[in-house]
Amino acid sequence: MIALGRTYLLAIIAFLYLPIAVMIAMAFNDSALYTLPIQPSLRWFAALASDAPLLSATRNSLLIAAATSAIATPLGAMAALALERKQFRGRSLLRLLLLPPIAIPWLIIGTAMLVFFFWTGIGRGLHALLIGHVALAIPYVVLIVGAGLQTLRADLEEAAMSLGSTPIHAFFSITLPLWLPSVVAAALFAFAVSLDQFVISYFLSTPGVSTLPVEIYASIRKGFTPEINAISTIFLAVSSALILIFAQLSQLGGKRGSR
Repeated sequence: MIALGRTYLLAIIAFLYLPIAVMIAMAFNDSALYTLPIQPSLRWFAALASDAPLLSATRNSLLIAAATSAIATPLGAMAALALERKQFRGRSLLRLLLLPPIAIPWLIIGTAMLVFFFWTGIGRGLHALLIGHVALAIPYVVLIVGAGLQTLRADLEEAAMSLGSTPIHAFFSITLPLWLPSVVAAALFAFAVSLDQFVISYFLSTPGVSTLPVEIYASIRKGFTPEINAISTIFLAVSSALILIFAQLSQLGGKRGSR
């Protein structure tokens, strides 16, 4: 049974990662027709440098992801702090309302945002993409930062204030340093969620102004080009690095809070 379980697990891992490995290999293959054996080359990375639509979409994705992280992180962190440390009417309801944006299919959220933005006059474009991505990222930030806050001892601030520290000084000198890994992890997660977002970006983008996932989808419909393998490989490396940093910071936050 153990051998069968191990074989099953290896088969699942191979099914998940083999297509990614093939994509990376083809990004470094000189042939445009994916002929074998692979002839190592950086040809498609060089061609990517002159692919204006993909580069423009990449810039838009990075800009929106950075702005989403910069906006959603402080808003979500303040909301998490209020939900964890303050007692007020409707607190449980607000906690509950954080879950539907994560659980509801993005297709429904994208459709709802498109209708709402046209109804309110916001329309479509980069500004609408930013609003949509921030709205989608905030619940994730609140949950991640809130989980980090739950590992911290609230009586540390009380002990500092009993020794003469002000509430603000106690927060910045004690809570914030312990809380910071969770905040940074939430910022990285918000960045990654925005960078990877396709459905909402597809609904809210305009012709000529799109994000990388939307541009890749449009390019595939016209005819697949090896430059997509190259840009996908680059973004895979960036996303993997963010995930590793996120995992490390989340672990550090837990260790510090448990001391």
